[in-house]
Amino acid sequence: MSTDAMSTDPMSTGNLLTDHPELYEERFPDPDRLAARWAEDTLRRHGAGPRVLDIGCGTGRDAAWLHQHAGRRVTAIDTAEAMLAHARRTHPGPDYHRADMRDFDLGATVDAVICLDSAFLYCHTNEDLTAFLGRCRAHLAPGGLLVAEMRNGAFFLGNTELLDGTHTASFDWRGTTHTSHTTLWIDHGAQLLRRRRTWSADDGTPPCEQQSAWRLLFPQELRYFLATAGFEVLDLYDRPGPRTEPPWREGDSPSGTTSSDRLHLVARLHH
Repeated sequence: MSTDAMSTDPMSTGNLLTDHPELYEERFPDPDRLAARWAEDTLRRHGAGPRVLDIGCGTGRDAAWLHQHAGRRVTAIDTAEAMLAHARRTHPGPDYHRADMRDFDLGATVDAVICLDSAFLYCHTNEDLTAFLGRCRAHLAPGGLLVAEMRNGAFFLGNTELLDGTHTASFDWRGTTHTSHTTLWIDHGAQLLRRRRTWSADDGTPPCEQQSAWRLLFPQELRYFLATAGFEVLDLYDRPGPRTEPPWREGDSPSGTTSSDRLHLVARLHH
């Protein structure tokens, strides 16, 4: 899902990577499907049933791996039509739908909801978060799991390494070098991590600027929202995970700490 400013084109999100899924997968490769394998390990460790809903599925890589290699029956939703079209074409198997995470009704019950790569944090307000958890509760079977992987708001208490200066990255795709200049800052009043990213390419296309934001949630705050929504938190930890350094490996156990830059959540809906 994209939180960038929406374009007037209904097929576009106004986000270079979201509007060009092949480019997204080139920029963020995951050939070993580490995120999906971490999710499957978590689901299996907590005894989740076979029906899974992937919220914010993006290009469909994780949903398709769970469907094809883990034997899950996967439904997946996202708001970006270009991503969904790519998912249906390139990563078939799951049942893909265009839907908003705060307001969806699939008319079905699942055993687990997964929400990877900070998709959870697209809920910018308390009302957004309450609505999202309500939709999860409405679709989960009693005892069902919510598994999420996201940025950790607590990491920014005293850590400024991600906020200091502009971060530049380049990569080549189909003979063109794409370069991004990214600045992050905290909107304290809204409790958002905001991002400004400017893209340029050496093929003569004009630069474009995009802005995004993620809610910064603290561990105790997250526990409160989940308890209020009828969930019991089973695990809440910072590492290891698919985007930590070092990354998660098969057989790794949760650390029990919550101070690093990623946060991993497992919660069970009360019977």
